[in-house]
Amino acid sequence: MKRYFGSLPFYRQALMIGIPVMLQTLIQSLVSLVDNFMVAGLGDVKMSGVSVAGQILFVFMVLSNAICAAGGIYMTQFSGAKNKAGMRQALRFKFYLIGSFIAVYMLVCFVFPRQILGMMVVGNTEAEAILNAGEEYMRLMGFMSIPFCVSVVLASSMREIGQVRAPLIISVVGTLVNCALNWVLIYGNLGAPRLEVRGAAYATIIARFVEMTLYILFVFRYPQPFLGKHSEKLRTDWKLFGSILRKGWLMLFSELLWVISETVTTAVYNGRGGADVVSGMSAGWAIVNLLFVSFGGQLDEARNQKTWMLSAAVVFGLFMTLMGAMVTLLTPLVFGHLSQVAQRICRDLVLLVSLYMPLWVYINVQFSVARAGGDTLMGAVVDGGVTLLVVIPGILLLAQLTDWGPVLMYGVLKLTDVAKIIIAHLWLKKEKWVKNLTAQAA
Repeated sequence: MKRYFGSLPFYRQALMIGIPVMLQTLIQSLVSLVDNFMVAGLGDVKMSGVSVAGQILFVFMVLSNAICAAGGIYMTQFSGAKNKAGMRQALRFKFYLIGSFIAVYMLVCFVFPRQILGMMVVGNTEAEAILNAGEEYMRLMGFMSIPFCVSVVLASSMREIGQVRAPLIISVVGTLVNCALNWVLIYGNLGAPRLEVRGAAYATIIARFVEMTLYILFVFRYPQPFLGKHSEKLRTDWKLFGSILRKGWLMLFSELLWVISETVTTAVYNGRGGADVVSGMSAGWAIVNLLFVSFGGQLDEARNQKTWMLSAAVVFGLFMTLMGAMVTLLTPLVFGHLSQVAQRICRDLVLLVSLYMPLWVYINVQFSVARAGGDTLMGAVVDGGVTLLVVIPGILLLAQLTDWGPVLMYGVLKLTDVAKIIIAHLWLKKEKWVKNLTAQAA
């Protein structure tokens, strides 16, 4: 047993690092659940409109987080090496790349929202009504891009140097603001006008600005090593910038492929019926997102901890399966305003995802172990390769050759995760994945 499971102090240390991050992920998922719960009271069509617009926002958020992860590999190792100049360069990398994505996202939101959203509801029997609600929501959500950028860069950088408490507290505050404003603005409580879909957008925008303000105030009050002094001038080290990009582009490419596959599959699902299908799948994902948490290790102990972390992943995944089965009870409580068809789809999706949780937790830990050792190639090859060669062609074939519902299609496609686990296992077994990136960059 000692070979497969570490000591209690090891797991205690891992939990001390991981629990605040896990809680922040849980809080972000709760925001999504609360948003969906509030909008669900407006019915299937308006919830569907918010859902398809949210998918475009989801693409932007995934790519932003991938950029932070790519820069974060260097941020973490520069922090361990006490290299403040390197940490500041890693911060610049994040801001520069996410800033470029902001321009594209704002263009989509302000200029081409209906055209982009139209691709998400091809074949849907209530497409026009869904697009009307989605366009109204999406035009407003473009305003949250800048505060989101600032917050995600500062929050990720603080976590990477071990500063996990402040991002958690700020997330809690942002969540409370979002929830309160949802209740006030969507339904017109406390004398406010009833804004419905626009109210949901305004609540999110204001909450993101509150978060950004709190992060800025915090780093001014408690200077962070990745920011440097106000009077200090630091030129961009383009050589290091290129090194981070070369090391991180595979991770970015992998995440891009994944989010494209998720968007394509979502568009296919949306075409398998009317607004009840769109709202049901959205409600289901709002619930199952509560189950997704992650944790990682340290470079110098990554090889020794690999087996311990993977063994813990199996146990944790089985626990999350049990939790997932229990949260199906939330469906009638949280989404009782949706149609019966939408509620059934929501419940079936939650049960299916619960069954897959052991596989997903295991895969995520495999990728985390590799990244902790500085190996970004494994995730790109394993995840990106299977997605490009199997998942995307598979969903298009299923759409053409079957009349299956969205939950069954999703369940069949995710069997490909077994192949990912096998390939990743063989990769990690070679033990050539532990690398010191700061030494390479020096």
